[in-house]
Amino acid sequence: MNQIILLVGVVIMICVLMGRVTSRLAVPSLLIFIGLGMLFGEDGIFRIVFDDYGVTETICSVSLIFIIFYGGFGTNVKEAKSVAAKALLLSTLGVALTTGFVGVFVHLVLRLPWLESFLVGSVIASTDAASVFNILRTKKLDLKYHTASLLELESGSNDPFSYMLTTIVLSVMHGGSSGGQFAALLAAQIGYGVLFGAVLALAGRWVLGRFRFSAGFDAVFAVAVALLSYVLPEMLGGNGYLSVYLTGMILGNSRIPNKSGLVHFFDAATALMQMVLFFLLGLLAFPSQLPRIAPRALLIALFLTFVARPTVVALLLTPFRAPLRQRLLVSWSGLRGAASIVFAIMATMHPAVMQNDVFHIVFFIVLFSVLLQGTCLP
Repeated sequence: MNQIILLVGVVIMICVLMGRVTSRLAVPSLLIFIGLGMLFGEDGIFRIVFDDYGVTETICSVSLIFIIFYGGFGTNVKEAKSVAAKALLLSTLGVALTTGFVGVFVHLVLRLPWLESFLVGSVIASTDAASVFNILRTKKLDLKYHTASLLELESGSNDPFSYMLTTIVLSVMHGGSSGGQFAALLAAQIGYGVLFGAVLALAGRWVLGRFRFSAGFDAVFAVAVALLSYVLPEMLGGNGYLSVYLTGMILGNSRIPNKSGLVHFFDAATALMQMVLFFLLGLLAFPSQLPRIAPRALLIALFLTFVARPTVVALLLTPFRAPLRQRLLVSWSGLRGAASIVFAIMATMHPAVMQNDVFHIVFFIVLFSVLLQGTCLP
């Protein structure tokens, strides 16, 4: 027990100090956290044996709850109004189109089965909120045409739709489903996600506005609301991440006491969760497995970055007469990150039969994305 606590303390301290160093460099700090995890892992220097996908999925899912909730909490609806239609199209139809384009490419070029091809597409279809928020906020990029709001709203709201598509594809792979079952699953994902997100947010707003909490307990209550907004719809087959994002957005745009205190708390909590999440994902990975899947993963990453994402952005933003520079930047800002790896873990643990190492394929794609796009974005 003492050794685990020692390891946790040392790792967090290293991550914080390395984050300070990398803030002056072009390399995203999240890449450093992944690298540290790989360094401590079984293929690294310290050779810590860790292959528990179940524990990793649980910890990473909780971390994502914090990150997505705070992404919604920090979304300024007034500022985002001018780009809301663009962002929501990118986060819904854009995710579906990306899944389709990548799925067809993987099947035709890499010869994976159709359903497994679409599974890969759905897992990597969303841009990563943690990566995008980290780069936009730490680098303090001053972007024109409300592009920062567009990117934050898209990345914060598209993880739920990628999760939904991943869940549906896994369900079809496992046992198949009729058109009616597919429609029912889709309705449950969206319906329960929106219902619980709205109800819990309004209830939380009422409690926070009516009662005066002792120092810090309002933040503890907000954490409880965020956790409940995820787990309750999940228990009924709904989309927990959609609910969490909606809850955060409603609370963040409401007049509640001590909002600045909540912002400071979730700033720190989200930073810690990002460190834990990326370090743990690096710890779980086996770098020795990457060369084996590298050729296929690299082809998918190149197609996603230079064909699928730009095509989707062009199709959806051109009708809005978005400036060419904005379309190019939004295309390049489609970073893949923690959410994709967490969904890949979920797929790995699912009883559906797969012929390929989806986890390490997605892990390679995320490394490629964060290293290339994340480094060049500023």
